[in-house]
Amino acid sequence: MKILLCGKSGQIAHELQLSLAAHCSELVCLGRAEMDLLEPDTIRGQLRKHAPDLIINAAGHTAVDLAESEPDLAMEANGTACGVLAEEAAALGAPLIQFSTDYVFDGAKASPYTEEDTPLPLSAYGRSKLAGEQAIQAVGGQHLILRTSWVYSMHGRNFLLTMQRLLQEREELRVVDDQIGAPTWAGSIAQATLELIEQWQAGNRRWGVYHLTNQGETSWFGFASAIGEQLKAAGKPCGRLVPIPSSEYPTPAKRPLNSRLDGRKLAQDWHVSLPDWRSALAECLRQPR
Repeated sequence: MKILLCGKSGQIAHELQLSLAAHCSELVCLGRAEMDLLEPDTIRGQLRKHAPDLIINAAGHTAVDLAESEPDLAMEANGTACGVLAEEAAALGAPLIQFSTDYVFDGAKASPYTEEDTPLPLSAYGRSKLAGEQAIQAVGGQHLILRTSWVYSMHGRNFLLTMQRLLQEREELRVVDDQIGAPTWAGSIAQATLELIEQWQAGNRRWGVYHLTNQGETSWFGFASAIGEQLKAAGKPCGRLVPIPSSEYPTPAKRPLNSRLDGRKLAQDWHVSLPDWRSALAECLRQPR
């Protein structure tokens, strides 16, 4: 089986390369230099050149706050490009796995969001990711749209690495405590994606939108506290954490207060579920950088 992976330098793609390499005959990894999401012709050209059996799109415009000042670029990369990928995937008869986000919801719901809830994004980033979902659905074909949340790893830029650095640099750190979600390790996402591919190869064809996050829930303050506990356990310096409301930490992009995603449908249809976020964090921290 030949797999084409878009976005080779990102967090999820980095973990996917480790997970998939031994499970396919050929893994083609493309970055912006080879396939610019802002240039539809290069997308079409690369997919037709490589003619993969499966396409995984882990690429996109992921700078949430920056998207507020460049919404058109975010829409092209996260929205329009997904439609092009879906068209080419359908022409090849290849399934498309697309990663999406909790930011397609407004966070006003009191309980975890299910796949049946109506998206209502608050930010340009969320709107662009929703547009990508809709573009793929409009084409139809074989596809899995996997919404995840609060992705982190030991690679790239993310909350985990930022907190590790700041907690060792500062005596006090103020962190938002009224946004609730599930921190999700990119390694857990990669492992679950591998399991989904194995299910597909075994004949599962329940295509559509699914929620894919580590289990459990916490706030950004709770996540930071868990990171601080790990630093202390390792004998490293750790500043004091202070919980604050979102109103005291304004950002260009508005975030949903409730980012919890219900993953039961994925477990029911594909027999895939992720571990609790705390155990995933501990496993992530055991990985070499």
